[in-house]
Amino acid sequence: MGIKIIKGGTIVTAAETFQAEILIDGETISAIGNDFEALYPDAEVIDAAERFIFPGGVDPHVHLDLPMPGTVSSDDHYTGTKAAAFGGTTTVIDFANHDAPSLVDSLLTIKRKADAMVSVDYSLHQNYTRYNEETLAEIPALLEHGVPTIKMFTAYNGRLRTEDEGILRALRMTKRYGMTALVHAENGDVIERLIAEAKAAGNFAPIYHARTRPDWSATEATFRVCSLSELAGNAPVYIVHMNAGEESEVLKYAQSKGVPVWGETCPQYLIFTDAALEKADGAKWVFSPPLRKAKDNEGLWRGIQEGTIQTVATDHCPFMFDGTKTIEYEGRPFSRPGKELGKDDFTKIPNGLPGVGERLIALWKYGVQSGKLTMNQFVAVTSTNAAKIFGMAPRKGTIRPGSDADLVLWDPKKTFRYSVAASKSRTDYSYLDGVEITGAPDKVLLRGEVIVDGERWNGRRGGGKFIFRKPRV
Repeated sequence: MGIKIIKGGTIVTAAETFQAEILIDGETISAIGNDFEALYPDAEVIDAAERFIFPGGVDPHVHLDLPMPGTVSSDDHYTGTKAAAFGGTTTVIDFANHDAPSLVDSLLTIKRKADAMVSVDYSLHQNYTRYNEETLAEIPALLEHGVPTIKMFTAYNGRLRTEDEGILRALRMTKRYGMTALVHAENGDVIERLIAEAKAAGNFAPIYHARTRPDWSATEATFRVCSLSELAGNAPVYIVHMNAGEESEVLKYAQSKGVPVWGETCPQYLIFTDAALEKADGAKWVFSPPLRKAKDNEGLWRGIQEGTIQTVATDHCPFMFDGTKTIEYEGRPFSRPGKELGKDDFTKIPNGLPGVGERLIALWKYGVQSGKLTMNQFVAVTSTNAAKIFGMAPRKGTIRPGSDADLVLWDPKKTFRYSVAASKSRTDYSYLDGVEITGAPDKVLLRGEVIVDGERWNGRRGGGKFIFRKPRV
């Protein structure tokens, strides 16, 4: 790819904002300084005048090609990572279902499929949903494949849930080997009881998805997971998709006691409330955990601002709103069963929301432009912190010599009306549909290659690489 020089822009990292040129040699940043053209007269020059230059986004929580009862999520590892790129994200972390008895076999099955498809760099978390002595002993073997993270659930009884005793033992194992456990924290017993009661009373509308998963069931489960972390010898834990304002208070308390726990939330939990579930298109807003109240939006924003919550991910998992209709993607027809599967029963609506392409744009509009986030905080929660927590720094998540040249040239004056077409996700809606946007990616570089140039797509299937991650020291 040769030498490239990015000049005229303002570099923004999690810690600094300054003007300088970036010298790229092949796939990595070689130097940061000025007047590189005199030294490299044959270099390709990229003009970044009136642009901010951010490190490529790191989304540590996406679900691509995910099977659900009666269907599969509509974005595969190509379409989902293309959407990520257009939104300014150059690295994603997907999840490998624990489908085979063996953890490693489950991991490699997904990896083989993804390697040939991804158009940005990626890694994997391994779901841990079959707790027994054999799988417990196998957890350290994931390290040989560059995966130092597992995910557990305190909900989805009889399907994905691991009971507290199993979580405790798994946390002891991850602690011993320098690994990190991600946890989906909701009270599965409470949820199952409330769902049964709602259906018995004839309540099947989408709003009951939220009413059967109350905020305190998430807050209690988050506190319980923090307790298990401490009991396991302060095992590192990352709470995914925090959605209740009180969860942030629980995290703050645990962190004050020295428990190594990090928090993640998503744009949907910062921007919207459960009132969306009562609209005619309420099925669009069915995902787990559910949307909550305005007080929860405020509590989560406060958690980000205080540093209690470290990352804003997406939990990207799109399904067609109306899978009986056909859309066009890259000139080809596409249809797949979607949210209409639950038109008469909220428990049968495929859970998920598209968002990997919207994340940075939404955070810019509702965070930076509203004064809730500085640009440096924006970079921290969308890139730098995830790279650090999940063992990809300093290769990813920052702008410094030796780092991958994953860069976003951000045009703060770019104005347009958002749509699903803008997101590039293979689905039929976006939560930003119709929203007036000012500020978005202009160019996106993946390891020195311009894969997004305005509306032009230069990326390709298989152009991304698997990022081999190491355990925490």
